[in-house]
Amino acid sequence: MGFLNIAFRDVALLLRSCLVLAASTKRAPWKPLQTTEYGSVAFELGNQTYLANTGHPKAVLMGNYSAVESRQDSLVPVTVIFAGNDVVTSEYLQGVVASYLEGDDVFSEGFLESVYIANNGTSGSLTLDASALIYLSDLAPRHLFLDTSFGRNRLPSDFPVTYISAPSSNLTAGPYAASISESSIAISTVYRLYRDSHRDFLYGIYDSNDGSGTFTPVSIHQSRFWDPMIPVPSRIYSWGDTRPFAGYRVAIKDLFDIKGLVTSGGSQAWAQITEVANETAPAVQRTVDLGGVLVGKYKLAQFASGADPWDWQDEHYPFNPRGDGWLTCSASSSGGGCSVAAYDWLDFAIGSDTGSSMRRPAAVSGTYGNRPSQGMMTLERVIPLGAATDTAGVFSRNVHDWVRFAKHWYIPELCQDTSITGLSPLDAPDSYKFPRRILYLTDYLPLKNPAAEEVLQAFIQNMTAVFGMTVENLNLTAVVGNTTDEVPKYDALNNATEIIDTITQYQEVGKPLMAAWSSRYDGRFPPIDPARRLGWREYNESFFTDALYNQSLAIKRTAVDWFESNILYSTSESCSESIMLWDIGTGGLPSYREESLNSNPNTTTFLAVTPPTAGISGASLCPIYGCVDMTIPIGQVPYASNVTFVEEMVPVTVSVIAKRGCDFMLWNMWERLADEGVLRTVKTGRTAF
Repeated sequence: MGFLNIAFRDVALLLRSCLVLAASTKRAPWKPLQTTEYGSVAFELGNQTYLANTGHPKAVLMGNYSAVESRQDSLVPVTVIFAGNDVVTSEYLQGVVASYLEGDDVFSEGFLESVYIANNGTSGSLTLDASALIYLSDLAPRHLFLDTSFGRNRLPSDFPVTYISAPSSNLTAGPYAASISESSIAISTVYRLYRDSHRDFLYGIYDSNDGSGTFTPVSIHQSRFWDPMIPVPSRIYSWGDTRPFAGYRVAIKDLFDIKGLVTSGGSQAWAQITEVANETAPAVQRTVDLGGVLVGKYKLAQFASGADPWDWQDEHYPFNPRGDGWLTCSASSSGGGCSVAAYDWLDFAIGSDTGSSMRRPAAVSGTYGNRPSQGMMTLERVIPLGAATDTAGVFSRNVHDWVRFAKHWYIPELCQDTSITGLSPLDAPDSYKFPRRILYLTDYLPLKNPAAEEVLQAFIQNMTAVFGMTVENLNLTAVVGNTTDEVPKYDALNNATEIIDTITQYQEVGKPLMAAWSSRYDGRFPPIDPARRLGWREYNESFFTDALYNQSLAIKRTAVDWFESNILYSTSESCSESIMLWDIGTGGLPSYREESLNSNPNTTTFLAVTPPTAGISGASLCPIYGCVDMTIPIGQVPYASNVTFVEEMVPVTVSVIAKRGCDFMLWNMWERLADEGVLRTVKTGRTAF
């Protein structure tokens, strides 16, 4: 006992000397910037900007804290560490801090201004050993908070500690901001505010933590560069969360309702006449329920149109990080593909695809993206374009993450009702029954750039080697054109899908918008982008009838039944006996956001141009036939930039179509190809690889 007393006395002397030395050591200062209209506080810590959700703290710890009470308007950065064992050592604490610094982009040493070591719930009695005391003294936090299970009698009497007796079960490890009053410590979630330097987002969002599932917008911009600031929470918060999406940072297309936010559809006029969403779209809520973190709403072509970059008016067109930074992001889900290609701090983006809106943005940004089988995901509480042709997909950079997301997100309970799709009930097995054939669609291939076609041929060779498939050329346009009269041809199918889309969006969006705007503004037509202006202005309700809609749906159903019996069909050995390859992208040529830069057909290209050899845009195949179509990045090729005037790289992708319901078969193929090294994780920035 005498030896222990001497040891603690020596430690106490050493602690006092360490505290004197540490007093001159300064961490990055906390600097308040502004309080938002929602009560959150933006602040600087070092050279980073953060947001603390002080309006609804993560935890409020009651007690007597008069000795450490902070100024009323002041926040204190704090790091929460949970004790791993009954005896906490210096090695343990150093290891935890090192893991925070290495594994998280939000945490910084500035949050060590205060340290709270909490009980992990498995220990009744905790101890800081001598090495831990010396480490903490060297660290010299302004406040050291300990759970009362450490015991007041186990520390030197002059060691500066505040004990917390009422820990919150809601609190997780990581960086926070604390407000200390005489009777409580309010610990608030912090978000690092990242510049959206490519201006792919409309605004950032965060969970309000008010207990109702409401989200709060961030109305903070980087004034020098006009960039929205996007709030990203610490990944440490999710380290103990076993849910499959725990910690995934997800951007959402502003067609999907999120509770507490206005869904604009990319239209300021629509935002004016619509109410704040009082529920979250089931597709998005599924992401949240699985642990996903929503960080922002991204830009889209107005009302999910296919508008070219130069026809955007309400929004400033998003920027593509690839190549010279002046390439197109494509149309509707453009902000999603380009943001995933731009930012390491973003993991996924959820979007919709009616005509091409997931697949083409994925192609030009060099990311993985999908149009799922028709009916795979409910579009409830999503601004519609075609209803029977609308689908929901996800962008990703990593094959394994993409597959994991898909296999948990798409579930039978969230399938579209057959009354919407007009098709048979969807059966989507997690199939490893792979195709036997690759159908190389000669009406859409080869790629325009010979160098890109070489990349595609190498991919095909690798795929056939891994799966033992054969390759056959197929001109689908000729096959459809040579069918019997009972099979709908491309002109009729194009017309049917156009009718479905036109009627749906006019009735659900155009008509109510025009009526509300006219009522508010003395009969005026609403200010909207050109893509919808003429069609809504001249819409003829006596022509676009319910009977015409149902007739178009029936034509589509007839085409799907023929396609699944004669082109892409299931066998006992394969979910989809064959897959079709084509190109929804640029053919390996640059396509610019600026119209005049696409003037040379030999070195540049416009998007959405149907080849003269094809009877229909390839992007329309799966909206018509209900099939699954995925965009897969397979390489990159150089081009001479019309903007930077040096050689840059443009992504090369391939579009892969399988029978409706064989989505998971394709995802299992991609995972196998990733394991074999054929498919790779794409990088963010100028080059995908």
